[in-house]
Amino acid sequence: MKVPYIDLKAGHDHIKGEIHEAISRVVENSWYILGEEVSTFEKAYADYSGTKYAIGVGNGLDAISLILKAVGIGHGDEVIVPSNTYIATWMAVSGTGATIVPVEPDIRSGNIDPLAIETKINSKTKAILPVHLHGCMADMAAIKKIAEKHRLFVIEDNAQAQGAILDGKKSGSFGIAGATSFYPGKNLGCMGDGGAVTTDDEEIYKKIKRYRNYGSDIKYVHEVLGVNSRLDEIQAAILKVKLKYLDDWNDKRRKIAEKYNALLSGCEQVITPENISDASMVHHIYRIRTTQRDKFRLHLENKGIQTLIHYPIPPHLQKAYEHLPFGKGAFPIAEELATTSLSLPLYPFMEEDKIAYVGESVVSFFE
Repeated sequence: MKVPYIDLKAGHDHIKGEIHEAISRVVENSWYILGEEVSTFEKAYADYSGTKYAIGVGNGLDAISLILKAVGIGHGDEVIVPSNTYIATWMAVSGTGATIVPVEPDIRSGNIDPLAIETKINSKTKAILPVHLHGCMADMAAIKKIAEKHRLFVIEDNAQAQGAILDGKKSGSFGIAGATSFYPGKNLGCMGDGGAVTTDDEEIYKKIKRYRNYGSDIKYVHEVLGVNSRLDEIQAAILKVKLKYLDDWNDKRRKIAEKYNALLSGCEQVITPENISDASMVHHIYRIRTTQRDKFRLHLENKGIQTLIHYPIPPHLQKAYEHLPFGKGAFPIAEELATTSLSLPLYPFMEEDKIAYVGESVVSFFE
């Protein structure tokens, strides 16, 4: 049996008619940039997220970058980030000229450890940038308490947890602003690239709307230096369709994760995902850990099961960051996660026989 890591076509087949209708509507209207599809999606996504505003942008990296710019972070400032995140989180901070201050995760959840955050705060610290990794929300109550104590911005990287809920609030609604990505493989993904910022702050909303469009509110009138980072009409139309199904798809992800948990419950050599907060997990990925990761991955590959590693090289060991004073051993938890983590196939319309086959194949390696 062949089991892909993700099957985007399986999800799209269920809504093919609605997707085609949405694309046709844009083509018929022939307005492709910053039109009604974008504005109505922004309203729908803000309502879904429980925020006053949402601003569609070109991608998730731009979403973080524009928030950092809007709150005034730049040279001389420090921003606290996870040591084990996808590199886009770090790159957004680098783009401002601010200093990256990595903090290790709690190894159980993979999310930034609030207990370690406070030890890194000094007079130059301006923001904490938690990432809700793998569909599991960071401990936002603890992080917000620390931020309020030290008068810091909290900027959420919500690219992997769209729809997660903690204490009745959606991910992306806890900080001064939240950034998300609509890369096709995300829980809410478009058919190209896209991203968004969510916020309750009117000034940030106005600034980012201006920044994303060459620093302009009025055509050919440019008040500030901006960029070209605009969610296009076709992607917005597609996202409007898919947003209606997000909660259902997240529920399907949870049920698949629960089945995996049951199938692997007797396998002591495998550590399954652990949610150490009260938030609902939305399982962007299903990441397990084992000290035999590479041999185990080859075993699954030989059985036709595709897997991914999130992430094989931590940011501090990437060549792009070799100029920073972080060599091997600087962040041992991030490095351990990089050598032991493996993500199993998980997507909303994964068939029962494939779920069972993956579970059986995992167990057979350790018998």
